Amino acid sequence: MVDVRAVVFDCDGVLTDNGSSWQNIHDYFGTENLVMLEKFLNGEITDDEFMADDIRLWTEVQPRIHRDDIMRCYSGISLMDGARDVVEELSRRGVFVAIVSAGVDVFVGVIANMLSVDDWAANGFDWDEEGWLQGPAPTRVNSHDKGIMVEKLSKIKEIDPDCIVSVGDSSTDLSMMIPGSHFIGFNPARQRARDAFENAEVPLVDSKDLRDIWEHIFEGETFPSSGEGD
Repeated sequence: MVDVRAVVFDCDGVLTDNGSSWQNIHDYFGTENLVMLEKFLNGEITDDEFMADDIRLWTEVQPRIHRDDIMRCYSGISLMDGARDVVEELSRRGVFVAIVSAGVDVFVGVIANMLSVDDWAANGFDWDEEGWLQGPAPTRVNSHDKGIMVEKLSKIKEIDPDCIVSVGDSSTDLSMMIPGSHFIGFNPARQRARDAFENAEVPLVDSKDLRDIWEHIFEGETFPSSGEGD
């Protein structure tokens, strides 16, 4: 691989040890959206439609939802093993680190701040002045076309696509792999993702330690020894 100048991470299941920041809210309210999830993954409904249906389910359980209620959904969720080490080492080498996530912005923003990444984007909600949920915010990250955000990064930072590596755990994350760039499949979220990664012939890292992607970013290198996890 050529000189790497930017690494773009998905958040849920990659930087954090959770399946989905949207599913975390469903778990909190005791709801489920499996039918709509399948439609969404098949491209039959949009991000906006999917988010609106999620909110409909939650407000049937609790009509008024505050921002604090949403934050409580993420209590106890930890960073993926090695996440802090990987981001710190990339930054130390001058690599631009970004998060492009279709996950929930109030959660992704906390993770972005915790890891001190250079930039991030995610989806989320519209709140009133007192922090009460009014509905979904307009989609910022299209799950099926996350490459739009990677293209913007490439142009704004004047980074050649060949110097960009994206890392994701779902089939839709493959859309981050803009022409000429690179992709690493990490900790596949479901069989659909595993199949998609294999069909795309991208590196697939079956692990829950993010340091294991290192040899695919910097060919021939093992991750520098660190204190994390000792």
